[in-house]
Amino acid sequence: MSKLSSNWLTENHIDFEYKKYVLLAYLQEVSRDFEMQKLYPSLKELFVHYRQVLAIRKNRDELRNGFPQEAKDIDMEKMTLVYDSLFSDSELMKEIDEIINYSIPCFEKYLAEGRRIYDLIDQQISINPVGIVPLHAVEGYMFIRDGRNADTKVFEYDISLFEQPDGKYRGIHTEFIKTCESGISFTYQYIKMELIKEKKELPNPAAYAIESELVLPLEQTLLPIAKMRLLQYLQADAKME
Repeated sequence: MSKLSSNWLTENHIDFEYKKYVLLAYLQEVSRDFEMQKLYPSLKELFVHYRQVLAIRKNRDELRNGFPQEAKDIDMEKMTLVYDSLFSDSELMKEIDEIINYSIPCFEKYLAEGRRIYDLIDQQISINPVGIVPLHAVEGYMFIRDGRNADTKVFEYDISLFEQPDGKYRGIHTEFIKTCESGISFTYQYIKMELIKEKKELPNPAAYAIESELVLPLEQTLLPIAKMRLLQYLQADAKME
């Protein structure tokens, strides 16, 4: 999928019709991804672009409101001075304003559609612990299986805490380990026991089976949602304290 530059608003020609073409071409690609149930990275990128144009508009309004004013008349009826802002919009800034005002509802529309698809998929995904789970489950394994077949994708996960200017957040890093083919003997418990034998550094790992009723793109949809579901599950189960 072709990406939308983080500087798309101001780079190259600042012209409403041109920027409208650039934006709609990008959103058409996003729409194709959504039709194929490929949510990432499109959904995340949409949110970033949306927040960016909102911030630009907010800063622009703050600049306009904070600019000096001068009295130009008297309202005799209300007995108050009428002020005129010394802030003068250039044609260039008016063009940018028009682009921003057009783009915001476009981003909101596609964000809403992406969220709708996300929620529908999320409802079809289940998560269950495999065997005994340790008191703290900040590292372990994810066993992912979708509706296509009984093959299991095995990922090692690690949860860490990081800080942002607006607070502390938890992030989850995953690494693909292997694919276990379908078979009567390849139960989740069996896979977990084999991993314990193979990876001595995790003698008592947490393990979770995450299953989808739907056939989904792994990297673009199932894995990102599975990671989010695991974080939510562990948070609710107080396994990340």
